[in-house]
Amino acid sequence: MSADKIKTLDELCAILEGRRGDGQTVVQCHGVFDLLHIGHIKHLEEARRLGDVLVVTVTPDAYVDKGPHRPAFPERLRLEALAALGCVDYVTSSGAPTAVDAIRRLRPHVYVKGAVQDAGKRDHTDAIRDEEAAVQAAGGRLALTDTELSCASSLINRHLDVFTPEAKAFLDRFRRTHDAQGIVDTLQGLRELKVLAVGETILDEYHFCDVLDKANKDPILAAKFNYAQCYAGGILAIANHLAGFCAEVGVLTFLGADESREEFVRSALDERVRARFLYKTDSPTIVKRRFLEEYLAQKLFEVYLINDDPLTDDDEAALCAALEDLVPRYDVVVLADYGHAMFTPRAVRLVCDRARFLAVNAQVNAGNRGFNFVTKYPRADYVSIDVPEARLEVRDPRAGLEEVVRVLAGRMDCPRFLVTQGKAGCLCYDRQAGFCQVPAFAIRTVDRIGAGDAVLALSAPCVARGAPMEEVGFIANVVGAEACAILGNERAIDPVSLLRHVTSLLK
Repeated sequence: MSADKIKTLDELCAILEGRRGDGQTVVQCHGVFDLLHIGHIKHLEEARRLGDVLVVTVTPDAYVDKGPHRPAFPERLRLEALAALGCVDYVTSSGAPTAVDAIRRLRPHVYVKGAVQDAGKRDHTDAIRDEEAAVQAAGGRLALTDTELSCASSLINRHLDVFTPEAKAFLDRFRRTHDAQGIVDTLQGLRELKVLAVGETILDEYHFCDVLDKANKDPILAAKFNYAQCYAGGILAIANHLAGFCAEVGVLTFLGADESREEFVRSALDERVRARFLYKTDSPTIVKRRFLEEYLAQKLFEVYLINDDPLTDDDEAALCAALEDLVPRYDVVVLADYGHAMFTPRAVRLVCDRARFLAVNAQVNAGNRGFNFVTKYPRADYVSIDVPEARLEVRDPRAGLEEVVRVLAGRMDCPRFLVTQGKAGCLCYDRQAGFCQVPAFAIRTVDRIGAGDAVLALSAPCVARGAPMEEVGFIANVVGAEACAILGNERAIDPVSLLRHVTSLLK
């Protein structure tokens, strides 16, 4: 029975100990095997000929790092498919992102990997080097088969109903003019940039609850508090996203002079980010406290802990002095204006005058609706906003979006725009090339909080590097898909995960 081939790692260690004692040669293969195809089968048959017993370890669902739409098939089905093959003796989950721990425990005589077409790091990591070191330490060797294994993602992208028809059509067309390595080169080229993130610190507190019922005496919902988590949001999240991609990242931000929570802020900020903190008089560090029903992470209610009074003269002077000092040092300034009184007219003029390349977002939220407009910035090299923010600018809910963007780009003398459209993707504009529409690639939405910040953070340096706007829009929507799968800025966009996601989409 094929089901008898599926073992736990502990069970398999004991079985192989006996096989080795009988003088048999143990061969191990490892992979995702998300869509078992003829290339996999030939690879496994070739591996089986190198020994007496073939063990296949499988990457668990939680570590299949090829985008939120993967794996297409859950771990149990992938194990069952492999176990059905006659050339495979045993299958198990590796229980980890790579095969290193499984190799150390299983101690194969031969560890077999398939050929890859591309030069450079396999799957954008050094995992194969670590795996080779592990098998050699266990007394074995690494072997490579001649079978090309790169087509599973291609089959999934083209033949499974993973994406919308619009996304599939876009990807089919985009692959004809772009390859994964070109996009990877664009992202890796961000290493040459020094980027300053400027904006308000916002701490996102998530209070997880169980909803009980309506209160007896008042028309309100009652809930039982379970636990709370705090995440570094606002400009801190943008700086953390940038830190994994750019050579040098700085952040200039206000904390509260009262209840600054600086210890948490410093602990939550990537250690590679150079921080310059200012302290707003008679204010706490901004906290946006959200209450959620725990099971579905459904948001119920939100409370702002904030003093959004105008800056004092001393606070404004400190901000402008910091901008005078820092802005000229960086190649790119990413300015996120959350509309909580940080950016005075004087500060706006200063950053517009001094920044070599200026990327701007002015957010509309519950605390500033109708009062925080991106057009208060007389100059920007790149703007990233969403549809409601764009429409509020022109006071017209029905105007065509392209016309809205043309008007805003003209007002700001801004040559490149990106308007995020949620499940519809994004609209990109270049003064020379015109408009292009890029559909969304998000399959699983855990939380939309912070997705726009992630898009701004990583699209801005791509624009600064001169990437075409269709390419920027593609990268932005991949980043958006990754961000939507993260709860509350719990972690930053990971470079390896993003590169794998890009590579998976373009196969």
